[in-house]
Amino acid sequence: MSNGYEVACYYFPNYHIDPRNEAIHGPGWSEWELVTRAEPRFAGHRQPRVPLWGYEDESDPQVMAKKIDAAADHGIDVFLFDWYYYNDGPFLERGLEQGFLAAPNRDRLKFALMWANHNWVDIHPAQLPSAARKPTLLYPGAVTRETFDAVVDLVIERYFKHPAYWLVEGCPYFSIYELHTLINGLGGVEPTREALESFRARVKAAGFPDLHLNDVAWDLPLLPGETATQDPQRLLVDLGFNSLSSYVWIHHVPLATFPETPYREVMAAAIDHWHKTRDGFTLPYFPNVTMGWDSSARTVQSDRFLNAGYPFMPMLSGNTPAAFQEALQEVKRFLDQRDSPKIFTINAWNEWTEGSYLEPDTTDGMGYLEAIRNVFGAVRAAGG
Repeated sequence: MSNGYEVACYYFPNYHIDPRNEAIHGPGWSEWELVTRAEPRFAGHRQPRVPLWGYEDESDPQVMAKKIDAAADHGIDVFLFDWYYYNDGPFLERGLEQGFLAAPNRDRLKFALMWANHNWVDIHPAQLPSAARKPTLLYPGAVTRETFDAVVDLVIERYFKHPAYWLVEGCPYFSIYELHTLINGLGGVEPTREALESFRARVKAAGFPDLHLNDVAWDLPLLPGETATQDPQRLLVDLGFNSLSSYVWIHHVPLATFPETPYREVMAAAIDHWHKTRDGFTLPYFPNVTMGWDSSARTVQSDRFLNAGYPFMPMLSGNTPAAFQEALQEVKRFLDQRDSPKIFTINAWNEWTEGSYLEPDTTDGMGYLEAIRNVFGAVRAAGG
């Protein structure tokens, strides 16, 4: 913890070889393939983005150790892994399992899971959408109760009990990305409530005081009979959530101009969203600071670049390390205005193909990490 604040950074683990990816894209594929092939889509567009450390394999413990040291040295407390588990099993788990958990310095950071339970579609890369051409659904995000219970058993035994797992007020933090997908898979609000109550009871039976259940609140589902969600606060409380958070600014703030929208313009709207969310919910809200956005690397590079929906969409301009530091100063002020835990999330450690990454590149070096340290300080010394 940095001076009473907890800085949790999302980590997207698609930069290692995974059997599912190889089955679709060929031997040895990882999302680095899209990073290296990205091209400028208009005058002044900076692509490709080139990592300062090279195109490294995050499932290598020594590679992950370098990431851990850089994160801890610059004020990050937690890697919040995007974690994938479908009805037919896990996906993209090697970055955590073989990389982070085997890293010799893993005690320098905490880790936690954000269950990325969305549909996985073939957008690596995506073709320009049309009425006749839709992305192929590869892995449905909705799961059965049997799979949900298997997830509960796995995360309690394998992760929650690990000494490096992140606890909020003594309770293991577990975040769910798409609440509506969970509800649809489990068969409705009431079965979802029962499943989450069972999850909480099993966490307590494992020796923890409770479960800290977090909702990534950008897609709150409809209650039965509603045409619009009238009371999302009631839904989250009824389901037993302990807090809500955000993943990325664009979930809440439309990017108004194409091909680029100014970062500071979106920042101002995001700050307004923080206040509205805090005032609209009794649950604690953990705000998000987004470093940048440019999803053009996930498009077929030979297609025209039109404003046609993700990933063919506007990007952020002017997201310099200095502008990012301003956003961090704003979130610090926001957190200082309340008594609830001073937690916030950052998007992201390594969303390279969405243009939102803290890892150093050949243009800005360690600038974004230095911005975090400038505002929040470093975390802990090696071995501490």
